[in-house]
Amino acid sequence: MGEEYGTERGDAEYLWVLDPIDGTRAFLTGRPLFGTLIGLLHRGKPVLGLIDQPVTRERWVGVAGQPTRFTSPMGGTAACRPCASLATAELSCTSPEIFDAEGAARFERVRKAARRVTWGGDCYAYGLIALGLVDAVVEGTLKPWDWAALVPVIEGAGGRMTDWQGQTLTLESKGEVIAVGDAALLPEIVSLLG
Repeated sequence: MGEEYGTERGDAEYLWVLDPIDGTRAFLTGRPLFGTLIGLLHRGKPVLGLIDQPVTRERWVGVAGQPTRFTSPMGGTAACRPCASLATAELSCTSPEIFDAEGAARFERVRKAARRVTWGGDCYAYGLIALGLVDAVVEGTLKPWDWAALVPVIEGAGGRMTDWQGQTLTLESKGEVIAVGDAALLPEIVSLLG
């Protein structure tokens, strides 16, 4: 479920992307791990992102080149934590079903190397990276409305977000996404996915 607003994707100076309910399955089954994503791309590069979790009233706002802002009635500050090795990392993924057979085998290498994996969370898992509570998310089959809002949030909190080759995400990316709180994790994950 996602919508794009703007002109032709490749030609747009600015492109808004909206996912009104990221985590549709969670929403439909009454689990509170869904959210709304709003992203703005400038010449194909994510420059503004918002994750809004209406149940917990948490909100992350990322603007390129600025620290991520986090608001919550529970308090907290956006900042990724150091974690340079998968052996000590908390890994998250929405569902094992999001991978094709090849992607599942590649993800399994990452899962086995991680300290622990949690399933579910959709966009909320990325917010947890920005809070220093999760160290990495690895997913496949994402659309631009699934990841565009997340990039400024993760990077503004000190993390990185790339494709499975460690390259910058673009509108032409295949939807294979790595998000890490500590950039030192990226080479290990890219190598295991290779």
